[in-house]
Amino acid sequence: MSRAEFHQQHQQRAIAEAERLLAERARLQGRWLDWVAAELYALRPPAFASMVRRELERLSRQ
Repeated sequence: MSRAEFHQQHQQRAIAEAERLLAERARLQGRWLDWVAAELYALRPPAFASMVRRELERLSRQ
């Protein structure tokens, strides 16, 4: 599977995962950064974790 195909196939799931992580920010407050780092580290495959990280950054800027 090419990178573009992987991205297209998993884009909506990455957005949903980033939204889930971002939704926990208010509840976790100061613990959020450590928690989100652990959540991202646990995601597999690493290419998907990178997609989620990029979506999280994008959503955080909005």
